[in-house]
Amino acid sequence: MPDIINLLPDSVANQIAAGEVIQRPASIIKEMVENSLDAGATNIQVNVKDSGRTLVQIIDNGKGMSETDARMAFERHATSKISSVDDIYSLTTMGFRGEALASIAAIAQVELRTKQNGQDLGTKIQISGSTVELQESCNCSVGSNFTIRNIFYNVPVRRKFLKANSTELKHIVTEFQKIALCNSSVAMSLYSNDTEIYVIPQSNIKQRIVNVFGKQISQNLIPLDTETSIVKISGFVGKPEFAKKTIGEQFFFINGRFMKSSAFHKAVLDAYDKILPYGTIPSYFIFLDVDPSTIDVNIHPTKTEIKFENAKAVWQMIFASIKEALGKHNIVPSLDFDQEAYIDIPYLNKESEIKKPHISVNQEYNPFKTDKNQNKSTYDNWDKLYSGFENKYQAVEQENIQQKIELENQNHQSNLYQYKSKYIFSAVKSGLMIIDQRRANERILFEQIMKGYENHVGISQKNLFPEQIVLTEIESMILTNLSEELEEIGFDISCIGNNTFAVNGTPAVIDNCNPQDVLQTIIANHQKNKADIKSEVFRNLAESLAKYAAMRENKKMSSIEVEQFINNLFSCQNSNYTPDGKAIITILNDDELDKKLK
Repeated sequence: MPDIINLLPDSVANQIAAGEVIQRPASIIKEMVENSLDAGATNIQVNVKDSGRTLVQIIDNGKGMSETDARMAFERHATSKISSVDDIYSLTTMGFRGEALASIAAIAQVELRTKQNGQDLGTKIQISGSTVELQESCNCSVGSNFTIRNIFYNVPVRRKFLKANSTELKHIVTEFQKIALCNSSVAMSLYSNDTEIYVIPQSNIKQRIVNVFGKQISQNLIPLDTETSIVKISGFVGKPEFAKKTIGEQFFFINGRFMKSSAFHKAVLDAYDKILPYGTIPSYFIFLDVDPSTIDVNIHPTKTEIKFENAKAVWQMIFASIKEALGKHNIVPSLDFDQEAYIDIPYLNKESEIKKPHISVNQEYNPFKTDKNQNKSTYDNWDKLYSGFENKYQAVEQENIQQKIELENQNHQSNLYQYKSKYIFSAVKSGLMIIDQRRANERILFEQIMKGYENHVGISQKNLFPEQIVLTEIESMILTNLSEELEEIGFDISCIGNNTFAVNGTPAVIDNCNPQDVLQTIIANHQKNKADIKSEVFRNLAESLAKYAAMRENKKMSSIEVEQFINNLFSCQNSNYTPDGKAIITILNDDELDKKLK
């Protein structure tokens, strides 16, 4: 039989490697900026156009490359950081995967201009689809300037799977944030279609967090500082009252590298147990420093998942460090010593005269002797105290009995009973029907909002005083992308700059809402569902709005209100489930009830 195993051509092998490392434009930024950091850059600029589809450019002032190194950098498994197997397990630099540049060059058109300090001329290289098209000397600044155009131009299937520009830009911003947060000593900037998103100077870690997420986060930060023989923990966690429903301010870093860890995330949440508002997530920016030989960063191509030698011990130390920090910063209720109060506390000095207490006693007082005249007067007039009470009591009692009779008649007629302002019971042919009141309200509101959208009728309730809300960069991008849909359902929101928005009106269906809270709910739900098609976007919007506006506190209703409420529920297209698929109605059949009573 003929041989069937062949070596892949380099161009094909590079494209396969690109599938592991380069998933979208944000992946290119991660790989290239990490290379700039390893080159000692103190200033890095990132430019993108069309969310990276058309252009990704990374300019740094690092040490640059020689003509030979510039060409070798595009070869697979080429690296300046490893010379033996042992080096893999003791890396302190960011990236070393030689296929990163080779992978990028395999699926895009790349131009590199680079020069080392002391050289008169630099080197210019152009590569398309792994093919070197040009290499020559050029004039350029010290450092490296990578220009990557038309990502996946020769892999149309991969290009087709890129998301909408707004989604891809969000991934780019997120990747930029990760790198910027753990490299506060490096000035960094990000531009999209020549518009400034970030221009961040060199700073300390706290100031870098403020520069990335806005000055409003400054009052939220509680410092961490724990050092043990296994791990050093530093950084900041957020105060519980500033926790959000949206994700985006949760970061772990290990030895200066961003990492993911669901286990360590759980350690953070456990440390906040019972002090977080329902459904919220605290901010945290936690930096872990460990001996590189005790971790393995190579279990995932992007090196964001780390294997720890002492994972359980590190988990406990993260938990304890956060608990200690929260305790130190008065997270529990405390006395307010700034409140105005005056307490006259006597004090003694050397000249103070100490007086013996004097007690006056009536020696003639007899507790068994009574004043007959006084008691007689009291006893003679006692009946006046209750004058007319009996008649009033009988009238009130009669009125209560009449109301009870009317209520029982109404309940009997409607066959409905509200239990603890939470459930509604009704006898049906097959048994006892139980309706979850809040979930039912969520379904009713959802279909009302959807009907308003379909009929292009979004009733807005104007605010007497517009409320300003400040969002993060990611939240601001999401809200801007949803502006058309939000307007259609009754929101009146205007951007006033610096990720600050004025809420001038809200949908009438959510009367007396907290604009900050409801918009955070909408943004969180949009992040979770990640829809791009307009109809799906609006459905997600209606779902999160209905969930927010549904009865959060149990509401007591009259029998007429209960009956109208149930009529509204059964007028819905789907009265059995909430928009996210949770059951609204359950029925206990007669057999189940009989078994319970045996």
